Amino acid sequence: MSDIKVPELAESISEGTISEWLVNVGDKVSKGDPVCELETDKVNVEVSAENDGVIEEFLKDAGDTVEVGEVIAKLNENGEASSSSDQEESKEASKEEEKTNETPSASKNDAEHKAEENQDEEQQDDTDRPMASPATRKLARKLGVDLNKVKPSDPLGRVRSDDVRAHAEQSQSDKSSEPKQSKEKKASSTSEQQQFDKPVERVKMSRRRQTIAKRLVEAQQTAAMLTTYNEVDLTAIDDLRKRRKEQFLEQNDVKLGYMSFYTKAVVAALKKFPRLNAEIQGDEIVLKKFYDIGIAVGAEEGLVVPVVRDADKLSFADIEKEIKNLAQKARSKKLTLDELQGGSFTITNGGVFGSLMSSPILNAPQVGILGMHKIQWRPVAIDKERMENRPMMYIALSYDHRIVDGSEAVSFLVKVKELLEDPESLLLEG
Repeated sequence: MSDIKVPELAESISEGTISEWLVNVGDKVSKGDPVCELETDKVNVEVSAENDGVIEEFLKDAGDTVEVGEVIAKLNENGEASSSSDQEESKEASKEEEKTNETPSASKNDAEHKAEENQDEEQQDDTDRPMASPATRKLARKLGVDLNKVKPSDPLGRVRSDDVRAHAEQSQSDKSSEPKQSKEKKASSTSEQQQFDKPVERVKMSRRRQTIAKRLVEAQQTAAMLTTYNEVDLTAIDDLRKRRKEQFLEQNDVKLGYMSFYTKAVVAALKKFPRLNAEIQGDEIVLKKFYDIGIAVGAEEGLVVPVVRDADKLSFADIEKEIKNLAQKARSKKLTLDELQGGSFTITNGGVFGSLMSSPILNAPQVGILGMHKIQWRPVAIDKERMENRPMMYIALSYDHRIVDGSEAVSFLVKVKELLEDPESLLLEG
């Protein structure tokens, strides 16, 4: 018998949530086969079997939070694959069928009547039993907890391992103040019990969505966040793209988009204003001498920020290829932890969704984030006498005022504007 444990994930990740089991008890697995999917704060990872064998027992349910190194299942290395789960399903189906044919025929004798009555009572007992997995029932027996007295946090009424532990802790504590976990369960339960006059649907937040919510609130509460705005005339970039797009595509097998210009402009501006490429650690300012630029990508499960490493050393084509590759991975849930960690500054482009203007929230511990927006044709005064329609875009810089002064932030944004309006200068300064 061997253990299936949660593997080491990353330095900054110590726990995750089992999103689903990919095998059943009794299934035969080989070394390296995935047995469950683990949802972490940043990416989903698969936990694999370290040996050949048969799944003997699940110690954790789907939805349970588990820590690195924790045992989540037992593997019998000498076991034979069984169909116990199929047999249980067959038994349940048989019980349901018997319940639909409860009325006995007139030809049955008294012994048969008595047997049927006993069977009905057993079925009723099964119906009254709280919903819980075998692993949860085993834990309840081990802790001496009556499952009928456990208050489930699951909206469907299923009792989970965390519910059992919380109940056991509450029962054993003589203190007037309840454990934090128990309080959270009660608060969640109270929220779920709120009634509405009109139809609603309750959807549990994914672990990643909870993390996003937590970090955005922390960023606003921790940093002295301020946003400054400007606008950019993209006429020169549009003209350059029109002249070079076909040749660029033929030579590099990737389209010449706007993001490579934005990235190059940001890198050049960061070199002029290094405090925006920094972070605060205690009472120290850490000025980063590298330019790993995070590019915010909207994925199905929430916003992720993969990082373009050493953007200052990449060509326009390299940047376009890397951004395209990272965006595809984000939408197919194939990003690795390394691709999401360690960025020094972030660019977010709400313009792809039609946003005309917004104030981006810092991606802590970074102290700067640049928001790009929708490119819109607007009349612009060329001089006192002339007006022209130009492709204009609002840009917004949110920054941490604790270490970045207002004049520095405004100057940074003006520098980005100047570089984008004179794209040839990016070859020299980017």
